[in-house]
Amino acid sequence: MLSKLKKIDYSIVLILLLLMVISIAVLYSATSHTQYHGYHLRMLAYYALGFVVFFGVSILDYRLLVKYAPYFYLFGFGLLIVVMFIGNTYYNAKGWLTIPVINQSFQPAEFFKLLLVIFLGFMLLRKRKPRLSFWRDVVPICLLTFVPFVAVMAQNDLGNALSYVIILAGMLWIGNIKYWHALIALVIFAGSMFGGITAYKTYHDQVYNFFVEIGREHWISRIDPWLIPEKASEDASYHTRNAKLAIASGGMTGEGYMKGETVQSERVPLTYSDSIFVVIAEEFGFIGSSALLLLYFVLIHRLILISLESRETSGPFLIVGIVAMLLYQIFENIGMFIGLMPLTGITLPFISYGGTSLLINMASIGVAMSIRIYGQEKEEDSPVPSSSTSRYALLRTKRRPEKQG
Repeated sequence: MLSKLKKIDYSIVLILLLLMVISIAVLYSATSHTQYHGYHLRMLAYYALGFVVFFGVSILDYRLLVKYAPYFYLFGFGLLIVVMFIGNTYYNAKGWLTIPVINQSFQPAEFFKLLLVIFLGFMLLRKRKPRLSFWRDVVPICLLTFVPFVAVMAQNDLGNALSYVIILAGMLWIGNIKYWHALIALVIFAGSMFGGITAYKTYHDQVYNFFVEIGREHWISRIDPWLIPEKASEDASYHTRNAKLAIASGGMTGEGYMKGETVQSERVPLTYSDSIFVVIAEEFGFIGSSALLLLYFVLIHRLILISLESRETSGPFLIVGIVAMLLYQIFENIGMFIGLMPLTGITLPFISYGGTSLLINMASIGVAMSIRIYGQEKEEDSPVPSSSTSRYALLRTKRRPEKQG
């Protein structure tokens, strides 16, 4: 075990420790004068457990996870179905289950993201051609992602549902989807987005009535401030408007720790969870926000390097899925407060308060560490069938060419 722990990339451990310090400090600033005071101590406990999960997953051979991926997928999907019937509702989303013994809630949709990455990695390893076959590979993978996507959408959790789509897109790309298939998908996506936005603006009243009929009228309050702020009600634009004011007031260096006027006056909701970036931007300014993004960049860079150094194919598939998952969360969480994305309930990785989100992210980085530890072994030693016909394999060949005898 000690020999395995020595192979861990401790620069990533350092990044996680720095993110922990930032999270605890910012949570204290955001909650010290509110009813949520003490959440920073809970987050510290979650981090302690998170590091246990991180090191535990690191020394576990990730190829065993891939081998039993179908069972994990079924288990996770079962939880998504169960939560639809007996789940607890928070912020209009019915997506939390309570663990009876410890009386703690967790979010199956968050948990399923890592399971989906592992399962899609398993599916990609089963291909038999240099490029993904549309009917044999792409269609089954898309359908098996679409089913949990629908289940999470039924829970009214748009943020996590969209993360499944991003994970799917990243893993199909690294799995070597045909260029013209990717182009068709991109054209359909762009056309759907353009058509949907145009229709939303043109037939706003009809769309609003439809959302009211299906019990999703709160979606209007999230989309209007993004697409047509002039039509958004005061209540609908309250969150994003005050968040933008707070970010702008931070300027270059910020207003100072625990001195953010907008945040400290509680004019920005959920500063301990979804809106925690607003606290960083107002109190530490552009420099503090950039420092956080730099930590994320280094983390992603280290993960990509691990994938390139791996000699076994399934590991890099998983890392690409994990990277896609993290990049989506970072972009969506920050983007929704600067007008680039609609407001959704998505956390800022490793910073926002939330046990489920943090533990899943720590476990995901643990999987990457397991790939670093075991990924140097030859593919024939893998407990699962491998395939080297992927974009990763081509990139690895260019990076480390075979020596000529």
